[in-house]
Amino acid sequence: MFTVPRLNSPRPTAGPIKPTRAALAATGALVLLAASALPAQAAPQTRAAPTAAGAATAQTPTQAAVTNRTPGPPSDTKPGAGPGKGAHSLRTPVTGENFYFVMADRFSNGDAGNDQGGLGPDPMVSGFDPTRKGFYNGGDLNGLLDKIDYIQGLGTTAIWLTPSFKNKAVQPEDNSAGYHGYWVTDFTQIDPHLGTNAELKALIDEAHSRGMKVYFDIITNHTADVIGYKEGARTGYVSKDKEPYRTASGEAFDDRDFAGRADFPKLDAETSFPYTPVLDPAEQNLKVPAWLNDPTLYHNRGDTTFAGENSFYGDFFGLDDLFTEHPTVVAGMTDIYETWIRDFGVDGFRIDTMKHVNDEFWQQFGPEVLAYAREHGKEEFFMFGEVFDTSKSFTSQFTTRNRMQAVLDFPFQDAARNFASKSQGAKELATFFAADEWYTDADSNVYQLPTFLGNHDMGRIGSFISTDNPGSTDAERVARDELAHELMYLSRGNPVVYYGDEQGFTGPGGDQDARQTLFASKVPDYLDDDLLGTDATHSTDNFDTGHPLYAKIRELAQLTKEHPALRDGAHQHRYASDGPGIYAFSRTDAKDQREYVVALNNSEKPQTAAVPTYIAKRNYSLLYGDAAATSRTSVDGKLTVTVPPLSAVVYQSSGRIPREKAAPAVTLQAPVSAAATAASATTTAGDNGRIQVTADVDGTSFYEVTFEARTPGGNWEPVGTDDTAPYRVFHDVSDLNPGTAVEYRAVVLTNAGRTSVSTSRSAEVPDPVLTIQQPAEGSTVQGNVDVVATADPEKASHVVRFERSVAGGPWTAVGSGDDSSPAYTVADDLAALDLADGTGVRYRAKLDVSGVVSNVRTVVVGAAPQPDSVTVAGSLNSEMGCPDDWQPACEAAFMAFDPADHLWKLTADLPAGQYEFKAAINGSWDENYGLDGAPNGSNIVLNHDGGPVTFRYSHTTHVITAG
Repeated sequence: MFTVPRLNSPRPTAGPIKPTRAALAATGALVLLAASALPAQAAPQTRAAPTAAGAATAQTPTQAAVTNRTPGPPSDTKPGAGPGKGAHSLRTPVTGENFYFVMADRFSNGDAGNDQGGLGPDPMVSGFDPTRKGFYNGGDLNGLLDKIDYIQGLGTTAIWLTPSFKNKAVQPEDNSAGYHGYWVTDFTQIDPHLGTNAELKALIDEAHSRGMKVYFDIITNHTADVIGYKEGARTGYVSKDKEPYRTASGEAFDDRDFAGRADFPKLDAETSFPYTPVLDPAEQNLKVPAWLNDPTLYHNRGDTTFAGENSFYGDFFGLDDLFTEHPTVVAGMTDIYETWIRDFGVDGFRIDTMKHVNDEFWQQFGPEVLAYAREHGKEEFFMFGEVFDTSKSFTSQFTTRNRMQAVLDFPFQDAARNFASKSQGAKELATFFAADEWYTDADSNVYQLPTFLGNHDMGRIGSFISTDNPGSTDAERVARDELAHELMYLSRGNPVVYYGDEQGFTGPGGDQDARQTLFASKVPDYLDDDLLGTDATHSTDNFDTGHPLYAKIRELAQLTKEHPALRDGAHQHRYASDGPGIYAFSRTDAKDQREYVVALNNSEKPQTAAVPTYIAKRNYSLLYGDAAATSRTSVDGKLTVTVPPLSAVVYQSSGRIPREKAAPAVTLQAPVSAAATAASATTTAGDNGRIQVTADVDGTSFYEVTFEARTPGGNWEPVGTDDTAPYRVFHDVSDLNPGTAVEYRAVVLTNAGRTSVSTSRSAEVPDPVLTIQQPAEGSTVQGNVDVVATADPEKASHVVRFERSVAGGPWTAVGSGDDSSPAYTVADDLAALDLADGTGVRYRAKLDVSGVVSNVRTVVVGAAPQPDSVTVAGSLNSEMGCPDDWQPACEAAFMAFDPADHLWKLTADLPAGQYEFKAAINGSWDENYGLDGAPNGSNIVLNHDGGPVTFRYSHTTHVITAG
């Protein structure tokens, strides 16, 4: 599931956002499946069932615990019997990793002989042009091997490579090359521009000999753009409601009813799809393995807008979107990646575009791959990926509902930038960490999430700091960069360094602007970058191990290696200033019981705070930072610390936390639906498929609280263990029927191994929430109106019926109902009702089984009031005759209103190239619309062959198109 990525350059929200097509094509979503936590598959399988650690077992009502959790306290009591068992919060081996995320083409050129990939000197054939940022620049696997001392010197324990499989070297319609690795044609071969399979094996073997792991960035849901349509290339998306899938014999069916099943209907390219897929004769056998050349194994529905149903089924700007519901695709992708594990010893995967793939795919692919890896000696095999969203209630669904191990922590990236770069109030950071329990369940938690400060899609932390602090000195920008890394290394999670950040790389934005080479560059757009902490430019190699940021990252890695509690100890909030200032937390290892206090200051002046601790009247010694060598806690356990501006300090207690002689009482609050929970500034919505369970502990020491649940007649099963107050979990109950009773209890474990158990409390699984998404509230409508609803939680079994009320009259049915998930749609022909302009029409939806009724959307019949002007504002304005690009007030880019079809239009003669644009209303950015008509939305990308192009804008839908 993948939202439109926020791949924006540093501009105001209301202004133009400047992602490029390559970034959108490359952006993905996540992640790993803890196999033992997956429910059994009821449908027949096309592959052998997973075994050993990957075996799937039914769970009622919670996920099973996995075997790699931290050992619990001495006790023979098992869940399901007795008074309840305390447990330690889960830690997996990955909580000890320091990742280095690197794009091989942009790191080091170890072999100039492979620069052209064996395709000859023409850049539009080979894709190699070291003067252009959208083409291969020459880096390769040999370059990584040559510089492995440099990588290891940072304290790196795991190298994460962007996709390295053979790509379609150039996609001419994009005027760009596949240097990034996301246009795969051969999943069995390393891209010749990067080297050979043997060279990859040599790199992995060398990394392993040094105690480092190698992670692959993998793709499962799309390939390069090879398939065309008889109806036209890169056409608009056609929904399943307008054109359902059809069997080879022409019978309509919903693919979600057969997802992952062996009895998936047989398909035919001529009859089964809304568009008819065709292959160029020269490319009919281009893809490897051969099954990828079957056009019926793709969705064939047109380009996605990254929203709603089409985010699962649409092509990413023409990239062929695989039919991941089909068992052949599941089996084929599983075979591909098991081979890389067996033959090359890959240690883990980052899974691209997971957000755009149906759950059933991951529920089969994940456990099989994980079991296979363990059978081949990879006990610490780990898969993770990307869910580009900053709401914990949403991103955590992939580690709870979908039984994943981890997601890349985009919410952390947002919070870290706000704290270190923007000097947002410290209490905002405290609120952010307080919502970590969204990720807690029986087999995963927040401690294994990879954390990061920037990446190849969104841009670099150095760029964010430069943008957020215009006019600042280099010293201040370096200090803020170091502060961001201190927060990342010293707080919970597993730090990811994006290659080049250790050399102060910046750049004006994301995607290609954040993919500079560490070796000397010839790209003009890179040569004027202002690097942090150095006078160097991109015109020379940048492998300076004396760079202040390289030295800082190395120091932090060494500190956390020597004091492992700073990597995977419990992260307990302690103190936050009002406004900019000190945020302090402690890290405590459950076994060692020695407390570390971390205090970070994001203000530009020294700050002092009295930080609460677990231990009274105890000496704490300084381990890191510029502060007093020792400090002693007061009688009430507060440690006074003074932190210099834009920096951090770390103190260590002189002994263990005193052991408690008795376990404190623990009491459950009433369990409630998590639908309305907004637990942090980055959690703007709840989750109706989960129940929030909170425990109050009557004590002030270090505790770990395990939550258990059962349904009537069932055993107590672990929901998850929380080691940070306030103690809570968000229990996923989406698989249970509404109204099902669930009973909860909590077990508190003290640092002396003693336990106490709460009395139980019960709750009922809530009804689904049905929401009308379209049309927009208060909008004016004419003719056919698409009414769209979604359900939370979503189930393939839902049937949704729609109703309409005209001018306050009775509710009447519209259509016969829709069972095509995940978006439910009906087309209402208002023209047939012959309604007068100004008539109010209301819509609502109902779920068949439960009778749940949605919100009501009210619209008005008539023509939409038109603005004074509409501008095609974008990177094409200078070509239109404007003085510069992104000019909303430029008359040369004004559209003209056509009253015949109520559209605004403009035809412009543009040279060939890639452009981005939006619709700006009334000559300013105050009101603007981007992709899919979204207010302040993402830029729309135009890949233009040259010549006239006509832009059309509807002020009813706010959608602007070019063609």
